[in-house]
Amino acid sequence: MGRYHLGIFLWVALLLFGCSKNSDDPQVPPKPIDKSANLLGTGDSANDILSNDNFSTLLVEIAYVTGFRPTAETMDNFTAYLRQHTFKTDIQIVYNELPSPNEETLTLQEIADLESDNRTAYNSGNTLAIYIYFADAPSDDDDETAGLVTLGAVYRNTSMIIHEVTIKKLAAQSPLITNADVETATLNHEFGHLFGLVNLGTDSVNEHEDAEAINHCNVAGCLMRAELQFGGFARKSIAEKTMAAQDGLVAGCALSGQSVMELLKGRNNKGLADIPPLDAECVLDLQANGGK
Repeated sequence: MGRYHLGIFLWVALLLFGCSKNSDDPQVPPKPIDKSANLLGTGDSANDILSNDNFSTLLVEIAYVTGFRPTAETMDNFTAYLRQHTFKTDIQIVYNELPSPNEETLTLQEIADLESDNRTAYNSGNTLAIYIYFADAPSDDDDETAGLVTLGAVYRNTSMIIHEVTIKKLAAQSPLITNADVETATLNHEFGHLFGLVNLGTDSVNEHEDAEAINHCNVAGCLMRAELQFGGFARKSIAEKTMAAQDGLVAGCALSGQSVMELLKGRNNKGLADIPPLDAECVLDLQANGGK
């Protein structure tokens, strides 16, 4: 065999040997995602959300059931709210459309299970990830005959549920209140708890926590006002449900639909901005914990 043919033979043999060897190599399993930093208690990541000390990017995953995506106006309002109170300049919103779980109602544990199955964004490098699920089913704790319906709830440091089906139903009852109004009020209030308000990871500079409703503000006109969670004579019953553990999970807040609608209608009648802002005491708390 000539040198030329011998060289080709050796080259082909080495190529075949290399391919054969690679095909026999076991598949290297992907590195597991570390989810532990996203499975903490409500308010535990307040400083990380507000400041840029550990995370410069905020990634918000909006998971929604088909047909229940939040409005573009709501997301613009929400992003502006984040920029107003945090030092995050890189805020990214990603959408994750999901099929319906086909549940008549959702318990907190079922909501957490859906998150485990469908969440794609977790903390990584300089990115802090938030998961917000817009559901097509109401809360299992709702009692419509008593006027007790839940719009949203926070249950972990980076996890939130928005009962979009309930928001749509309530907004449809008033020609003056839009889906975006109710969505924005719900998102901003619940995210206030992820900011650590009130005394939920962000300490109060001056005490302003409601004596009867923990983790809510006692200052009139504040977005974190206690009446947004507890409406009228229903305060005690909703409070008990809100702080009750469901299979080890605790809702830091369950936003009352009736109370939010009354607030929005009242502000509309007075010619005020639809969505109440955080009061000066809450803003002072955020600034002391790394926010604006």
